[in-house]
Amino acid sequence: MSETQEQQTEETAKVRGRQRQLVGRVVNDTANPGRAKQTIVVEVIRRYRDPFYGKYVKRSKKYHAHDEREEYRTRDLVEIKACRPRSATKRWQVVRLIDRPQEV
Repeated sequence: MSETQEQQTEETAKVRGRQRQLVGRVVNDTANPGRAKQTIVVEVIRRYRDPFYGKYVKRSKKYHAHDEREEYRTRDLVEIKACRPRSATKRWQVVRLIDRPQEV
């Protein structure tokens, strides 16, 4: 891309606002045969305060994310961001690896 195109892309991103980013753990990757290639499933756990009881409650949700190089494995902690729809269920892409647990 030329410099002017890059500048226009950066300006457009600023106008649109910041894209939504989440942090979660990979619960399923494409290492298993027969799975969708370049797709991982990321479970994001959020905590919120119950409005009636006032106690904190955990809720989890799974997101399908695009993994271009198929480098992320189960149990990795990753950051994902919203992107254009890539398939019927994929609306997220992996930004970076935060933590990879030690193999036992």
